[in-house]
Amino acid sequence: MFSLISKLIGDSNEKALKKIQPLVNEINLLENNYQNLSNSDLKNCTTEFKKRLSNGETLEAILPEAFAVVRETSKRVLKMRHFDVQIIGGIVLNDGKISEMRTGEGKTLVATLPAYLNALSGNSVHIVTVNDYLAKRDASWMGQIFDFLGLSVGCLQNQGSLIFTTDINETSTENNSASFAAVAGENLIECNRKEVYTSDIIYGTNNEFGFDYLRDNMSETSEKKVQKGREFAIVDEVDNILIDEARTPLIISGPAKDKGNEYRKFSRLAKTLKENEDFEIEIKRRSIIFTDLGISKIEENLGVENLYDPDNDVLSHFIENAVRAEYVYEKNRDYVIQEKEILIVDEFTGRLMKGRRFSDGLHQALEAKENLTIQRESITYATITLQNYFRMYEKLSGMTGTASTEAEEFEKIYKLEVVEIPTNKPTQRIDHTDLIFMTETEKWKAIVNKISDVYKIGRPVLVGTTSIDKSELLSSMLKRKGVKHNILNAKQHETEASIIAQAGKPSAVTVATNMAGRGTDIILGGNPETLNLSEEEWTRSNSEVINLGGLFVLGTERHEARRIDNQLRGRCARQGDVGETHFFLSTEDDIVKRFGGDRIKGAMNVMKWDPAIPIENNMITRSVESAQSKVEGQNFEIRKYLVDYDDVVNIQRDVIYRMRDQVLSKKDLRVMISGYLSKELQMISSRNLGVDLEERDVDLIYRELSMVFPENSDLYDKDQLSEITLEDFDNNINEYINIMFKKREIEFGDEVFIDLQKTVLLMSIDQHWVDHLTIMDNMRQGIGLEAAGQRDPLIQYKRMSYQMFNELTQRIGSTVARSIFRLAMNSNSTRSKKSNKKSSNSEKTKKQFINESESNRKLSRQERRRLERLSKKRK
Repeated sequence: MFSLISKLIGDSNEKALKKIQPLVNEINLLENNYQNLSNSDLKNCTTEFKKRLSNGETLEAILPEAFAVVRETSKRVLKMRHFDVQIIGGIVLNDGKISEMRTGEGKTLVATLPAYLNALSGNSVHIVTVNDYLAKRDASWMGQIFDFLGLSVGCLQNQGSLIFTTDINETSTENNSASFAAVAGENLIECNRKEVYTSDIIYGTNNEFGFDYLRDNMSETSEKKVQKGREFAIVDEVDNILIDEARTPLIISGPAKDKGNEYRKFSRLAKTLKENEDFEIEIKRRSIIFTDLGISKIEENLGVENLYDPDNDVLSHFIENAVRAEYVYEKNRDYVIQEKEILIVDEFTGRLMKGRRFSDGLHQALEAKENLTIQRESITYATITLQNYFRMYEKLSGMTGTASTEAEEFEKIYKLEVVEIPTNKPTQRIDHTDLIFMTETEKWKAIVNKISDVYKIGRPVLVGTTSIDKSELLSSMLKRKGVKHNILNAKQHETEASIIAQAGKPSAVTVATNMAGRGTDIILGGNPETLNLSEEEWTRSNSEVINLGGLFVLGTERHEARRIDNQLRGRCARQGDVGETHFFLSTEDDIVKRFGGDRIKGAMNVMKWDPAIPIENNMITRSVESAQSKVEGQNFEIRKYLVDYDDVVNIQRDVIYRMRDQVLSKKDLRVMISGYLSKELQMISSRNLGVDLEERDVDLIYRELSMVFPENSDLYDKDQLSEITLEDFDNNINEYINIMFKKREIEFGDEVFIDLQKTVLLMSIDQHWVDHLTIMDNMRQGIGLEAAGQRDPLIQYKRMSYQMFNELTQRIGSTVARSIFRLAMNSNSTRSKKSNKKSSNSEKTKKQFINESESNRKLSRQERRRLERLSKKRK
């Protein structure tokens, strides 16, 4: 069955490639035409293409010519000619698919083809990279092609924004940007964020694009928004970004109440608990399950009768986080400490995730565990998953060397098809069957001996480890053996490019913690530019390494995801080079244990197998891969779970953000506010005026109306309220509202009053949206308990979130209605039209709004209690 499916997939891929081939042939036929053009004529092609598009031609119609122009420009500017397989990759990207190309096939250059074509339509093209270094490098490097053809190039960085320029000295002086330009990369200078987004081509990381989107939807004016649109994105290392990093949503947050002492207290308590006695660890979800003995011990320590009483939910949350931090999350595997700060380590790439923090108090629990300064917990102001951010693009595509194993997820989540692109030259890599040792100790001995043997003959070795701890363990063993080596892990992030540049030198030994998205090829003989080798020296080194069999890649353990193993393998045998890969495993490795490593170890003991002699068996290797496939399926379910729940919030987020955009545009503000006022007044009248006149509480009605209209509004008096009917009041609502609008317009002036309306609406929307996100997050954490009642948690979450969103919109409307006419401002300053006065008034409005909102909340609670009492009396 498996072979049949593989055959069908293969046929599908082959059909896709056959469909593309005529386009490739057409582009090749055009090559001679553009070779004969002068530089000036070649540059003018961009103007001509734009003109044709404005006259109705499609991008697909001009694709062959545009691709041929980019190829010719690259030859002249970078001395690099796109191979036919790179042209195929470019066509696949332009079709909105994933182009799977082996490491070393030149994916960075491939992206220039569809990026140029799509930028001709006048929309920005976003090229998404895995880190700031690659964004900066690619913008500076590939930017030369785009600049030659008259397109602008921008680059987003965590600590600034850059644009491409050929006149670096003059422009940088004018912008006083020497401080950042010094490390920006050739041809890049500092600029503001908004300027970057006006560029035709924009390089940046997924985090920068995503956080800019969130910040735009928190901005107080349209002018402060930077993003222009999301028409087309090309995602480099698409599996790393859209799968690995997509497990963690992007969150913008602010500090909450300081609870540092609580975290320290529970950290001390966690250290007294014992695994398998007081609690058990669920490895799959990294969660904690307390035993009855453990619960009794915790309750006794905290002095509470029931840890899981609803009143003690905060305590149970604290202790669960403290135990997870102490026993589940490991230093130098899940996080590292740098400059007294905990930095998350991406388990798939080994990179430090600077600026990212574990959510829901876990980061603070880790800080308490490591006895560091505990930063405050945060309140979420805005959040979105990477899945939902990238699904907003009208067209999305990606590149990677390893996407086939995750093809199902790409299809289900992103509607992206994976197309495998053939290599430019036939691969000569030799992949050996895995070696399985009885114990981990024997495995490490064998690894060190193998590295030492290869090192002695002068052959370069790349060693892949799965954690920082293990890379440093291996490093110490190699030092004792006298083997010179470099370490490439999260702690050496800044020097990784130079380390990789040396990895192909004769006798080079490089120990790396995962190799996803490094963005630098390992060249046999070493990188001549980085190492300053003459052509003669490099040729000699290159020949020496080739004669020894090329780069030797040694994997010390299988990763959970087959993709990561394939990425490690893919580091050798680039562009037809020779190379060899071998994985060393033990029955004590996590992934081997999952499919029965203990049984293998038991059998080896029964047979009195020599621990130093490994098993080499294809069936066991296939079993390991089967275990990896199951783990990948579990991880997919976890990510899909995240998406399913965020999809619910995503619909609500779209509504709120569209509402904010309308407010920022200042269109129909009066209509929006009048609607809120009308609903609020109808609620007040229906509660109070729909009763018999003798039962009517005039004082209560007057106070409730005073929450909407100022007490001196002269719209009504107590005598009127004692006699007016419900129908008459409702008929007069619009008249009341119009009178108050006219009064405020006269008092403040039209322009200032519009600004006041905008401020009140924004403050109300943002305030209640933040509260709503917190409530939704809390609900999601506890929704799993619905399964105990034979109810689908997701369906219950959707039902409850729909109800809560309706309540949210009601609260927003009520807050606006109870604030807009009650805000008072100094009449002289409100009529002033100077910008500094407006700014001051805006701040006053915010403060008054907050005070009014708090007052409204308290009074409304008081009035609700009074209404309840009145209702009971009537009954």
